[in-house]
Amino acid sequence: MITREQLVEMFDNMAKETPWDLRKPLVWGYFFTHSTRPPLEAVVPLLQDQGYRVIALYLEEKDSRKDPDLWWLHVEKTEVHTPDSLHERNQALYRFADEHGLDAYDGMDVGAID
Repeated sequence: MITREQLVEMFDNMAKETPWDLRKPLVWGYFFTHSTRPPLEAVVPLLQDQGYRVIALYLEEKDSRKDPDLWWLHVEKTEVHTPDSLHERNQALYRFADEHGLDAYDGMDVGAID
């Protein structure tokens, strides 16, 4: 799980290393994983109802045929976060993944609005 302390460090780094105004909206990506596609497909409408945009649903490339399948769901939302609000969001998404039987909520990324 991503800790609040890790988020504080992330925000400090973004403030130092990027030109972004962290008080303005950014594009936040959130990622879920599962060993099969159908459970991820099933949660898409639920996430869309919460204002998320679906970016991709894909099977990760394997190094070996023997490796287990790993499906990824990438959703995005344009919003403003602080370390505390992002920590709350992550906790909610961990619960969401658990409640819907997904293997994992795998975390987030962030980018500027194009």
